[in-house]
Amino acid sequence: MRRLNIGDTVGAFDCLNEDLNDFILNEAGLYRNALLSVTYMVEDKSSEEVLAYFSLSNDKISISDFESNTEFNRFRKHKFTNEKRLRSYPAIKIGRLAIAKSVQHQSIGTYLLEFIEDFFIVDNKSGCRFVTVDAYVDAIPFYIKNNYQFLNNDDEDKRTRVMYFDLASLL
Repeated sequence: MRRLNIGDTVGAFDCLNEDLNDFILNEAGLYRNALLSVTYMVEDKSSEEVLAYFSLSNDKISISDFESNTEFNRFRKHKFTNEKRLRSYPAIKIGRLAIAKSVQHQSIGTYLLEFIEDFFIVDNKSGCRFVTVDAYVDAIPFYIKNNYQFLNNDDEDKRTRVMYFDLASLL
C-alpha cells in the first residue's frame, strides 16, 4: 500500500463503477494538490497494477446533520454519556473506496476498512472519533456487514446514504 503522491498518475483501473474509475484515473491527483483528500493505493508489487484504493478527507458529525436538536442529542447521548457535549465531533471521511474487478470478493474491502480504522486508533495524529462514508446504495450491505450504521434517515431515497463507524467501539 502506498500514498498517491503529488505528480503520480494511474494508468489503468477498473472496478466496474465509472465514477470510482474516473476518480483514481483523473481526479485523485487534483484533490491531492488542492489538499482536499489523500488517496492510498494497494498495488501488485510485480506488475504495479492498482488493485484497490481509498481516499480520505476530514469530516465531522454535527448538529446540522440531523433534522432536529432532539435527534442530535439522542445520537450523542448514546455515544457520550456524562461527557462534555459538543456541537460537532471529529471524523474522517472515506471519499472513495474501490476494488479492481480482478480481485473483488476477496475481502480486500474489509481489510481496507480495518486498516483505516486502525490508522486512526493506533497511529492517530489528531482527535478522530468517527469514520463516515457516503455509501452508494449498492455498497450499503458491505458497510453494514462491517458495522457501519446510518447517520439518519433523511437520505433513504437518495443515490448515497451517510453512514458512520464509531472508532471508540474498538477501544
